[in-house]
Amino acid sequence: MQVLPTNSSALNESPLAETPLVCFRQSRIHGTGGFAKTDLPAGTRVMDYIGEKIAKAESLRRCELNNEYIFALDDEFDLDGNVARNPARFLNHSCAPNCEAELDAGRVWIVALRDIKAGEELTFNYGYDLDDYRDHPCRCGTPECVGFIVAEEFFEHARRQRVLAARS
Repeated sequence: MQVLPTNSSALNESPLAETPLVCFRQSRIHGTGGFAKTDLPAGTRVMDYIGEKIAKAESLRRCELNNEYIFALDDEFDLDGNVARNPARFLNHSCAPNCEAELDAGRVWIVALRDIKAGEELTFNYGYDLDDYRDHPCRCGTPECVGFIVAEEFFEHARRQRVLAARS
């Protein structure tokens, strides 16, 4: 990954960092986001989500400290992506993602779910459970947005809760 200077006043025009397929710059969704540098066909392995391989007990400890960059690898180990060498940690959540995280031989890949146009922001569903989901509002802005960062299996629950809250 090449890290570029961040002293530009137009962060949305100057990339903060880039990989062969992705540049990172200011996102309309949240903070920094990753954007396709070229058209990406469905099925493309866009980038590797890298990090520190840690035991489940250490993973739980780090999660309790609000580390939101951890992926489950198997029954024994997780991957903590909160490391400087992992630009994939800047990809934003979406309720209608164009990528997914795919586990293959102990590695986590960000893979294009559909054809993605150059310049389009790359997103995936973070897959959060319902524990403290109200602490994680979603800002993806898609018509499918459920209002919270949750796994697709919890979309209906989140939608019902949003409707109930709006009535109050």
